Amino acid sequence: MKRAVFPGSFDPITLGHYDIIERGLGLFDEIIIAIGVNADKKYMFSLEQRKEFIEKAFNDQPKIKVMTYSGLTIDFCKENDANFILRGLRNPGDFEFEKAIAHTNRKLSEIETVFLLTSSGKSYISSSIVRDVIRNNGDYTSLVPDTVKL
Repeated sequence: MKRAVFPGSFDPITLGHYDIIERGLGLFDEIIIAIGVNADKKYMFSLEQRKEFIEKAFNDQPKIKVMTYSGLTIDFCKENDANFILRGLRNPGDFEFEKAIAHTNRKLSEIETVFLLTSSGKSYISSSIVRDVIRNNGDYTSLVPDTVKL
């Protein structure tokens, strides 16, 4: 079975994330959307809310699991028999950042990282932009799946 982990904080999940996940379904038998927990990070949405947003967005998709984890992503992959990490790239900056992580993960494990380019109409969307729109009482609904509700 080709199982991939799509890790992130998903604070909140965006249409960019959604795009990568949907397109990844054609490449993998199963995708685990892994919500990372970082005690040093301050989140806008609780872990429970983030998990619920994602579960509801993919509730009719049997090839998707939603889980939470802390620690190294490669350890989470090993614990869940995943041989791939799925990552989305929006721009050259993402590539440089993600390339360093992918090389490190490959050095420490046998896990391969697969990169997908975000669709052009969604490449500008990031969770930090969505949070900024929300903080300033803007209309965020065109940037996230319908399941993201305040």
